[in-house]
Amino acid sequence: MPPIRVAIVGAGSIARTHARALGSFPGTAEIVAACDVDGGTLAGLAAEFAVPATYRTVGDLLAAEHPDLVHVCTPPSTHHPITLACLRAGSSVLVEKPPVISLRELDELADAQARDGGSERPPWLATVFQHRFGTSQRRLKALTRDPGILGRPLVAICHTTWFRDQAYFDVPWRGGWETEGGGPTMGHGIHQMDMLLDILGDWTEVCAITRTQARRTATEDLSLAHVTFASGAVASVVNSVLSPREESYLRFDFEHATIEVTHLYGYADDDWRITPAPGHDEVLPAWRAAASVPTANSAATNRGKSGHADQFREVLAALAAGTPPPVAPDDSRRTLSLVAAIYASAVTGRPVTRSDLVPGNPFYESMSGRTIQA
Repeated sequence: MPPIRVAIVGAGSIARTHARALGSFPGTAEIVAACDVDGGTLAGLAAEFAVPATYRTVGDLLAAEHPDLVHVCTPPSTHHPITLACLRAGSSVLVEKPPVISLRELDELADAQARDGGSERPPWLATVFQHRFGTSQRRLKALTRDPGILGRPLVAICHTTWFRDQAYFDVPWRGGWETEGGGPTMGHGIHQMDMLLDILGDWTEVCAITRTQARRTATEDLSLAHVTFASGAVASVVNSVLSPREESYLRFDFEHATIEVTHLYGYADDDWRITPAPGHDEVLPAWRAAASVPTANSAATNRGKSGHADQFREVLAALAAGTPPPVAPDDSRRTLSLVAAIYASAVTGRPVTRSDLVPGNPFYESMSGRTIQA
C-alpha cells in the first residue's frame, strides 16, 4: 500500500518528537508538509526532517496537500479549531495532549468526526497518550482482564511531582485558562492520570483541592484528589510542579499483588516492580508470560520504554486497515473529564460525579468554571 501521507501542524519541540518518531516507519508514513505561523521555526523543522512543502496557514495546507493524517502539535487552545478544520477537510487527526481545553470542545470534535466520517471511513480523531503503549502498561492491562490473577483493584496512587520554575510560567501562553486550559493537572499529570484510567476504568466521584502555592500563574501549581472508581477502587492523585525531586509514580494495589512504576517522562520495563501477596506465587510467572507486542524501544538497553513511536505504529496500522485509531474521543474524554472534575470539586468544595459534567455545567464549558472570552 502507498504510505500514509502525514502533515505536521506546529513546528516546535514536540513537533520534532513527532517527526523523529514518524521516521521509524519508512514506507509506512511519509511527512508531506508542515505548517507554522513562525516562518523561521517552520524552516528549521523542514530542513531537519526533509519536509518537502511548508505552509503558514492550516487552510492552505489542507487545500494543497489533502493529507491522510494531520499531527497537531500546537499550544492547547488552538487544538479545537485546527482539528475541526482538518476533520471537515477529510483528514484524520492525531492531536497532542490535552486534546482540547474543555469537555464542550471535545464533544464538538467527536460530533464532527461522526458527521464527517464516523465508524465507516476516515476522518478519525485520536489523542496522543503514548504511555498507554509501553510494554509493561500493556502487560498490566492484559492481566487485569483475568481477575483470577491479580484479583480486584483496591487502592491506587497516581503522583506527578515535577518542578517548573517561574520562568516556565512567564511564557505568555502558559498558565492561562484561556490558552492552556489549566495548570499541572491539565498539562503535566494528565499522562499519569490517563495511565491510571487505562487500568482502572471509569471513575465515579472526585473530591479535590487545588492551590497556587509558589508560582505567579492564573491557574493552580498543585492539586490533590481522592478518586473513586466504578470497581470500588480508590486512588490518591497528586499533580505538582513544585517538587525539586521530580518523579512520576503509579502504584496499583490489587488483592493478589502490588504493581508499581517510578519514572519521570517515560518508563522502561526495568522501572516496574511487582510484589505478590503472600501465597500468590503465580503472579510473577503470569506477569512474565503476559502477551505483549514488540515496541519501537525494545533494545536491551531501553527495553519497553514508552514513547510516541509505539502509539504512532498503531495509528498508522489502523488507518491503513480503515479502522479507528487509538485513542478515540471516548477514551480521551474519560481522562479529560477527570481533569474537569478535579477543578470543579476544588472550586465548589463538593464531590463531583460524571453525571455532573454535562452541558449547562460551567466546568463542562471551561476548566476554570468561568466563561472564556474568545
